[in-house]
Amino acid sequence: MKTLRLLMTFGLICTTLILQSCLDDDDNRSLRYPNALVTVKPVSGNAFYLQLDDSTTLSPTNMTSSPFGDKEVRALVNYREVDKSVAGYDEAVYINWIDSILTKQIAPDLGSKNDEVYGTDAVEIINDWVTIAEDGYLTLRFRTIFGDQSKVHFINLLASTNPANPYEVEFRHNAYGDVYGQQVDGLVAFNLNSLPDTEGKTVKLKLKWKSFSGDKSAEFNYCTRKSTSGSPSIAEARSVLNLK
Repeated sequence: MKTLRLLMTFGLICTTLILQSCLDDDDNRSLRYPNALVTVKPVSGNAFYLQLDDSTTLSPTNMTSSPFGDKEVRALVNYREVDKSVAGYDEAVYINWIDSILTKQIAPDLGSKNDEVYGTDAVEIINDWVTIAEDGYLTLRFRTIFGDQSKVHFINLLASTNPANPYEVEFRHNAYGDVYGQQVDGLVAFNLNSLPDTEGKTVKLKLKWKSFSGDKSAEFNYCTRKSTSGSPSIAEARSVLNLK
């Protein structure tokens, strides 16, 4: 089952994060929070690097293999720069901790069955630093209702069927009837490599979703990602509530 990390709206993001290094000082607040959203990209063998944005690459100095194996995933990370030069990378970094988020491909269009399979349940897209289109991904922080933690919610991104705008996508949420409870936030990243190539140009990517107050949309600057090592795949993330 594919799962997604959920964050209580009144809680701290990293209270549930899996730490990759020991934090000696519990009062050191700077280590408790993520300071970057990255793409974890595997290379030859078990090695990997981090893509910070569309152009900046980070080479980890204290981890020789990816904690996510050969999967390419989006992740929250807390790191610090290291005074070291690594050939082929923009910066060398020390990773304090890193934790993946659910990373998915755009879902196949099922036509008349889209509503039945992918759902029409409401969400709110949160305007936050992790809500961004970069490195060929659309990463979203969203908010919805959860009541039964044993219930599995299904979230997806559908490509446009509008011939006038091939860069239009729709966020879908199927709560399977679990629509009463408390507000909870989640993070998810969608790989956009199945959209038409922008051929180096930056275009407007339009995101549509059904909110609790009606249909909404937002635009992101988007450019097709340049070819990189590794291959995207759906990734499992650790969770406190169930989604897929």
